Amino acid sequence: MTQSPEVQSTTAGDAAITQQLARIWENTLGLESIGSDQNYFDLGGDSSLAVQMFAQIEKIFGVRLPLATLYEAPTIAELALLLRSEAAPSGWSSLVAIQPSGSRPPLFCFHGAGGTVFIYHKLSRYLAADQPLYGVQSRGLDGSCAPLTRIEDMAAVYVDEIRRVQPQGPYFLAGYCMGGTVAYEVAQQLHAAGESIALLALFDTMNWHKIPLTFWSKSSHACQQWMFHAASFLNLNFSGKAEFFKEKAAVLRNRVPVWRGMLLAKLGRKRSASVAPDWAVLGNIWQTNDRAAWSYIPKPYPGTIVDFRPAKQYRVFDKPDLKWDRLAQEGQQVVVLPINPASMLVEPFVKHLAVALRAFMDDAIKRWPSGKSREVAQSR
Repeated sequence: MTQSPEVQSTTAGDAAITQQLARIWENTLGLESIGSDQNYFDLGGDSSLAVQMFAQIEKIFGVRLPLATLYEAPTIAELALLLRSEAAPSGWSSLVAIQPSGSRPPLFCFHGAGGTVFIYHKLSRYLAADQPLYGVQSRGLDGSCAPLTRIEDMAAVYVDEIRRVQPQGPYFLAGYCMGGTVAYEVAQQLHAAGESIALLALFDTMNWHKIPLTFWSKSSHACQQWMFHAASFLNLNFSGKAEFFKEKAAVLRNRVPVWRGMLLAKLGRKRSASVAPDWAVLGNIWQTNDRAAWSYIPKPYPGTIVDFRPAKQYRVFDKPDLKWDRLAQEGQQVVVLPINPASMLVEPFVKHLAVALRAFMDDAIKRWPSGKSREVAQSR
């Protein structure tokens, strides 16, 4: 049967979109041939490469897509379908469905200073297929508005978005580094609204405003960071070393252009051609989030906190009053993982966090239909 000219034109157009996307992916990822059904993250993609890739997509197709689109369309075929249907996301949402399917209660993980939620991708894979996981990313990542400057304001926006997915508690909340600070304030606001929190998990999160920002503290932290990276690397076998090096190289690749954009902004220089607009946006978000975290003064939390910590800690962070035991009114549970700092969410160490977190979620799910839920319901 002969196809009509319209069908032939559509088919040719579909093939052209797929071929153009394949070239963009291959150039960005440095691979010779990529199948249309191969997953971006399985190919080693990260947020840095996504910025470059989406800049090329915007240039060629005239469509500006948020980085989080890769969770909705992680293959060339799915991304091509999105472009063909002209169904680019119409509105901004901080909520990103990293792993939306599963019968268990959803886990909400909040962005760190960088603003994106790519850091939780590997954690979602180790938590198992039946565990829904939503990332909550910074406002302003699409460049349409300025980032929020206070943790309290961020939390208020995120609470509204979380409730669109899960209208009522109990809620499972978590965050790494600054993300834990945001999770803490979200828990406060949900509790104040009469909602229940089944789990508040902080991944290597400090009470930042109590840490002095001096030349000595910054220098000490930088020196120890390299020492911990080296220790983590040397303690691994050959395959583990390869995984760890790949992960850390990706982290560095993500940050260098952002740092460059920050430096140029501080020096008052115009953005160079090699610093894409998205890097300037990410640099601004990083600085804004950092300031927000360091200025946030947490109030006592009327619940339990689960504090996931590395086995060793930076000297400037290794003080009792920088943690949460005095703020958690129903107690703090400390989970010490066999890792060094800055390794909690990277291969091959992320498995330790996933196993421990899954156990705490299992326990919270079993305990929840007890007297506590009735007390919360009666107190409303």
